[in-house]
Amino acid sequence: MSRQDEIEQFAEDYFPQVTDYQRIPSVSAEGTGIKETAAWLQRAFSDLGAETVTAWDDQGGNPVVFAEFKWASDKTVLFYNHYDVQPPAPLDEWNTEPFEPTRKGDQVFGRGISDDKGELMSRLTALRYMKDHGGFPVNMKFMVEGEEEIGSIHVAKYVHAHAAELTADVCIWEGGGKNELERFTINLGVKGIVSFDMAVKTADYDLHSSMGAYADNAAWRLVEAMNSLRDPQTKRVLVDGFYDGIEELSAETKQAIEAMDFDADTIKTAKGLKRPFITADPKMALVNAPTMTINGLTSGYEGEGVKTIIPKYARAKFDCRLVPGQDPQDIFAKIRKQLDKNGYEDVELHFILGEDAYRSDISDAYVQAAKGVADEVYGAEHTGFEPNSAGSGPEAQFAEDLHVPIISVGIGWSGAGAHAPNESIRMSDYRQGTYYMVRLLEEFGK
Repeated sequence: MSRQDEIEQFAEDYFPQVTDYQRIPSVSAEGTGIKETAAWLQRAFSDLGAETVTAWDDQGGNPVVFAEFKWASDKTVLFYNHYDVQPPAPLDEWNTEPFEPTRKGDQVFGRGISDDKGELMSRLTALRYMKDHGGFPVNMKFMVEGEEEIGSIHVAKYVHAHAAELTADVCIWEGGGKNELERFTINLGVKGIVSFDMAVKTADYDLHSSMGAYADNAAWRLVEAMNSLRDPQTKRVLVDGFYDGIEELSAETKQAIEAMDFDADTIKTAKGLKRPFITADPKMALVNAPTMTINGLTSGYEGEGVKTIIPKYARAKFDCRLVPGQDPQDIFAKIRKQLDKNGYEDVELHFILGEDAYRSDISDAYVQAAKGVADEVYGAEHTGFEPNSAGSGPEAQFAEDLHVPIISVGIGWSGAGAHAPNESIRMSDYRQGTYYMVRLLEEFGK
């Protein structure tokens, strides 16, 4: 049996030892299972021989679990994961119990099994194998937060307050895995985000719709305000200065974008898209184009049958995904200014959260080492870089305070269904990803 086969078999056999982690319903949006999950993690790290295990709570919010493993090495690797998960609703769309890991063939289903508990389970398994087979090749630190699914509200404060404890040479982030074409993708960053509500009130109470002859309608008012912010033809955001300051891409990053996989037909079919893409260059847009997205609309009567009213109030939820060079607070202020300029001073904006964009240097030695190990484990023809994901996360604060390259590698796959019913991982990816992590840490230790 090869060493890879040995480690993959170990990951398979050890899997039942870590599944209790997924069984705890740690839903941060509902405040359930948080303390229990943090306690489970502390026990797990202690059982693996961590020299330091604690739960930080000094900056507020859900506890942050920190663990440190020391070894005879001059290299230190910091891991970031999160232990909270999305709510399981709608429950009637699940084919299994959301908080009972259920295996069907190669897949294991359960809420959070992909995002992000299965990933940490794989990492804990890699640690157990190394501990039982000669020890660790590097010093390791783990920071596992419990608010990622509600915007990592306090994580920046924790990173800043505990920068001395978190110091490292490189950070291995959560995420990553295989894309739609089964290529193992190494992700090097995230887009930023600003999330906000937009609302307007046009009357003290809902009016009879006959009054539409002279009375304004909150729903129409909000729709018109929203329409003033984006060109319906080009889909470009019409906020003055929205695209200012975007950082120029390096030649290496442009090459990586060009080499990225993007199978338009596969994506359209998999996602059930009914409309054409809104850009001629979706790969570039995913990496380096900011967006403005309506997340939801609420106004007036939305029940069955007829209720002929003029709504008094309308509200919409928005997010803007941002790229390096854009600041969330600045973008929010520019949107406010644009609404005023367009004559919508009465439309209210409510800031919810903001996170900066971040992108690691693709030429960094640790980044290149991650690619080299991926080529070894998955085959060079089946690996590639993603300069940054189209999603967001608190990576920028880590880079700013800790000055480390950040590399996202994991066990995900394109059909994982994170945040959706029937979320899953594939055990073949779990086994292979566990072996990759062992090899990656060995390479980092050299």
